[in-house]
Amino acid sequence: MVIIHSIIQFSLIVTLFIFFAGLFGIFVFRRNLINVLIAIELLFLSCSLFFVFFSLYLNDIVGQIFALFIVCVAAAESSIALALLTIKFRLVGQITVDYLNKLKG
Repeated sequence: MVIIHSIIQFSLIVTLFIFFAGLFGIFVFRRNLINVLIAIELLFLSCSLFFVFFSLYLNDIVGQIFALFIVCVAAAESSIALALLTIKFRLVGQITVDYLNKLKG
């Protein structure tokens, strides 16, 4: 039982590290939208790993199903964001946050 608790503690530390790396990426690289998108994907990844680890710890499949939904939402978010970035690059010629208001109407 002690080994299981140490594995859970290690996995929670890893997920927290990934989560804070995503937060750090959002605040530091907020000028480039692709880096912000990668940081948001790290946030989604850490949340889904958190659910998977606790699902394994509790011997319940609900957390794994919820993690699957999180991965699906992250994929949809990523595809829509990349489509918007492609449109923005065609209009402006660069992918920075400074000219984001050019996408309006």
